Amino acid sequence: MADIPSTPADGMTLVKIVTAIADTSAPKVATEINAASSVDISCYLTAGGWKPSLSEQVITDERLCTTQTYEQKGRSQRGLEVEYIDNTNTANATTYNKAKDTLVPGTPMFIVVRTGLPYDTAAAAAQKFSVYPITPGEYNELPPEANSVFKIAQKLFVTGKVKISTAAAA
Repeated sequence: MADIPSTPADGMTLVKIVTAIADTSAPKVATEINAASSVDISCYLTAGGWKPSLSEQVITDERLCTTQTYEQKGRSQRGLEVEYIDNTNTANATTYNKAKDTLVPGTPMFIVVRTGLPYDTAAAAAQKFSVYPITPGEYNELPPEANSVFKIAQKLFVTGKVKISTAAAA
């Protein structure tokens, strides 16, 4: 078998907060992903600060005619947590605290994520995005650490069907 190349992840992720998406199966680049109201939080997130999760339940399928127990796919649950820099009470608070200012607890919104392309590549139709309908939970100010920056962790409650790697529309 030939060597299969891989794609480095560093610098290859775009994460945006979008206030409204009409069809999560085909988010529109011009009017939704790149809308004036959308907020790019990619550079606020810490290196390990994008934390999607998936839990899948199992339906046990036992039969009278066998000693083997089978399985069926049960319910699934997607989760999402983020960790980002916090510039509250600093000289950068007004202009460089958009992640905290936008992820207001209890406010419904969407997170759109594109991977595999350099961060600064313009969003375009046919690129694949994952779309998460979310409502942010409470801010969790993380304790200060030596040789670090101030950070916040936040649970983002997934409130609807997540679309993974769906093509964007023009």
